Amino acid sequence: MSQSEHVDVLIVGAGLSGIGAACHLRTRFSHKSIAILEAREALGGTWDLFRYPGIRSDSDMYTLGYRFKPWVERESIADGPSILRYLHETAREYGVDKLIRYRHRVARAEWSSVDARWTVTVERSDTGETVQLTCGFLFACAGYYRYDQGYTPELPGIEHFQGQVVHPQHWPEDFDYAGKQVVVIGSGATAVTLVPAMARDAAHVTMLQRSPSYIITIPGQDALANGMRRVLPGRAAYAITRWKNVLLQLGIFRLSRRFPNRMRSLLKKLVRMQLPDGYPVETHFDPPYDPWDQRLCLVPDGDLFKSIRRGDASVATGRIDTFTRSGIRLGSGMELEADIVVTATGLNLLAFGGIEFVVDGREISLPETMAYKGVMLSGIPNFAYVVGYTNASWTLKADLACEYVCKLLEYMDTHGYDRCLPERDPSVAEEPFLDLTSGYVQRALHKLPKQGDRAPWKLRMNYPRDIFTLRRGEVADEGLTFDTAPERALH
Repeated sequence: MSQSEHVDVLIVGAGLSGIGAACHLRTRFSHKSIAILEAREALGGTWDLFRYPGIRSDSDMYTLGYRFKPWVERESIADGPSILRYLHETAREYGVDKLIRYRHRVARAEWSSVDARWTVTVERSDTGETVQLTCGFLFACAGYYRYDQGYTPELPGIEHFQGQVVHPQHWPEDFDYAGKQVVVIGSGATAVTLVPAMARDAAHVTMLQRSPSYIITIPGQDALANGMRRVLPGRAAYAITRWKNVLLQLGIFRLSRRFPNRMRSLLKKLVRMQLPDGYPVETHFDPPYDPWDQRLCLVPDGDLFKSIRRGDASVATGRIDTFTRSGIRLGSGMELEADIVVTATGLNLLAFGGIEFVVDGREISLPETMAYKGVMLSGIPNFAYVVGYTNASWTLKADLACEYVCKLLEYMDTHGYDRCLPERDPSVAEEPFLDLTSGYVQRALHKLPKQGDRAPWKLRMNYPRDIFTLRRGEVADEGLTFDTAPERALH
């Protein structure tokens, strides 16, 4: 990549969001030049990075799949390799695989209002070079967590442990745990996926949690979707299933927020039905927070509970006192024997791939910015990002964000504008960027942008409502300004 290279739209990240963004842009703008910069050596993002046993979607694939690319496999909750195949197939089908430049990490992006363009500094891990290119519009599709580092809390006495310790984000190739005693520390989506998957081969797997999470069983296959595909065109069946699942997700979320005690009782009842009589559900599956203060953990076909019933897996709830040579001792005095400890303790959030933003020579502090329509940031021109829903499938919001960016670029082309800029209204009160109590969110909130208390600065975790705002709403409103560069740099 030469220093003088310029593209109309630069996409950062070649995961679920970046591939989708490129497909939308290629479909709408055959004349625009597009490049995708990917820091890793392969496309797929999360679905290429994570290799731990049982890796799967935590949403149904009829809403996690793209709106424009129907999911046609029988499994509704899909494993990682199936999702990765879907992404590769989509990239090839739309020709965006040829736009990806691997081992290109974006370190810094500097905006010039005079030139109406970004100068982007890129670190190439394949050659060790630092190079630059320019673009008219920058689109961050890098997710929201650090790919090179998972989160591990302080684990007292871990230096005494004689067994193996592994983080799911850095799963060793061909890791052998057959016949071993395994302790998985954690209670979130990764832990409830790992436990039943490892229990098939391990001697025993214990899920050690400091506090419980809400867990709900859903069918691994969607009978309605698979039935409709036999009698309806594929796209029609996909659309119906997608909307059925959207409304179901939204309904569960709304009921959880409106009637938390009733939902808590219902969720515990559903868990109790899947476990042996007398199982201490109140100890292990009754979280201290309300439903949907954190994401619900999905287990397809109740695989976690089946493992517990068979005796292949168990749950321990309590505080770690210390690691010992052969396992973990809890504050209660209970000792867990372990050959292997898996620290499924979460993620480190990293906004927009860790890019440093500079606008007309001024360093931008992300906590001082405010999200505009959940797609752009105040004070940063010609920039958009994808951050999916916390209460529904990521791709529902990603698709809408991409459609909005396409509308925005069309509007600018039509009116001859070079720059679009969300300008913050000082009367809008600040609220946290993400409304979740999960540890990984709370640890990073001080580093993230803010959202506002009213539209268009409020992040609506509501897909049907966002359709009217992003897909069907007007581009120009009181929060967004447009202008033409006073002077064009010659390139």
